[in-house]
Amino acid sequence: MPDREESSAMPEVTGDALSVSFEGSGGRPRGSGPGPVDRLLPTEESRDLLALVREVARREITPVAAEEEDAGHFPRALFRLLSTSGLLGLPYDAEYGGGGQPYEVYLQVVEELAAARLTVGLGASVHTLSSHALACFGSKEQRAEHLPAMLGGGLLGAYCLSEPGSGSDAASLRARAVRDGDDWVLTGTKAWITHAGVADFYTVLARTSDEGSRGITAFLVPGDAPGLSAAAPERKMGMKGSPTALVHLDGVRVPDARRIGEEGQGFAIALSALDSGRLGIAACAVGLAQAALDEAMAYALERQQFGRPIADFQGLRFLLADMATAVEAGRALYLSAARLRDAGRPFSRQAAMAKLQCTDAAMRVTTDAVQVLGGYGYTADFPVERYLREAKMLQIVEGTNQIQRVVIARHLLGPETG
Repeated sequence: MPDREESSAMPEVTGDALSVSFEGSGGRPRGSGPGPVDRLLPTEESRDLLALVREVARREITPVAAEEEDAGHFPRALFRLLSTSGLLGLPYDAEYGGGGQPYEVYLQVVEELAAARLTVGLGASVHTLSSHALACFGSKEQRAEHLPAMLGGGLLGAYCLSEPGSGSDAASLRARAVRDGDDWVLTGTKAWITHAGVADFYTVLARTSDEGSRGITAFLVPGDAPGLSAAAPERKMGMKGSPTALVHLDGVRVPDARRIGEEGQGFAIALSALDSGRLGIAACAVGLAQAALDEAMAYALERQQFGRPIADFQGLRFLLADMATAVEAGRALYLSAARLRDAGRPFSRQAAMAKLQCTDAAMRVTTDAVQVLGGYGYTADFPVERYLREAKMLQIVEGTNQIQRVVIARHLLGPETG
């Protein structure tokens, strides 16, 4: 395997057009059935952008995905490449180094990255989530100082909301920030943090008063801040290349200039970020399901039984038809929510629906892909067993699917009366 830290595959982004050239060998394309997804994109620029992302995925991500996931290797050099190429700041303001792209386009980029390797797609979504607080609630001075490096300077972010004792009940978090002159001193432990130990900055939600959800404040914490440390990564069922760990805050001193928004505004900031982040997870789920569908179709067309391809058998054809329908329906749902967001309209209910539907669909599609491949699907010689293990995680992160149902029901029926 080539040294990923010394990769020479550097895309060139010039002017309004995106172009890319690579050195090195390609890999086996993802499936051989449908080819690239037929996308309806709003501009020529966005079409060029998706073409660039597919080429990056084909040359840099897919060929080594299985090997690196099996080894638990996090592709840090690849994320620097994505950042400096403008692919980690797509939905944010171009004034501060972002791509100025609508969410409708950004999410389809995430989908393509996730189809190549979920660690990469999810990492891009988490980075976007981590940048949301500063980009949307920071002062103009804060944005000017920090966002260019966050969005295009090679940095990688992490989002610190959950704790060992507060997951779905995020408002009960206990990590504290105490004012000390012009600084805040942060103490506590955050849990299930993607990019823990490798992130360059952490968006941290901490309690600044005992007023419940109104007592939480957001802070931008440097990754090398004294007192901040990450525990050993969790030993996960899937996504082994993406580090997930506890983050310890042991008297971490943060200047008040790194407080994001007003004191006590942190919970509202967190909920705003999660609405958008759920769309990122939905796009990841659709990308993963598309990869599983492509692999299943390629196998069905190649595998011979009883003198003909198994794709000729009606039972299997119907199974593949249902898988394809689930993928297309999920894509349509997350894009519908994204277009509401781009139009400045409420989209919280639709984001919860998209996260619920797309991740449940990914679980079904990856399970069916294993079935299509039969015994081979249960082996690590084919990627569908990895897709199945990864799909389960998507039903849990950024609000379990049970929590999504709570959110949807509250939008439909109002809060519970009991």
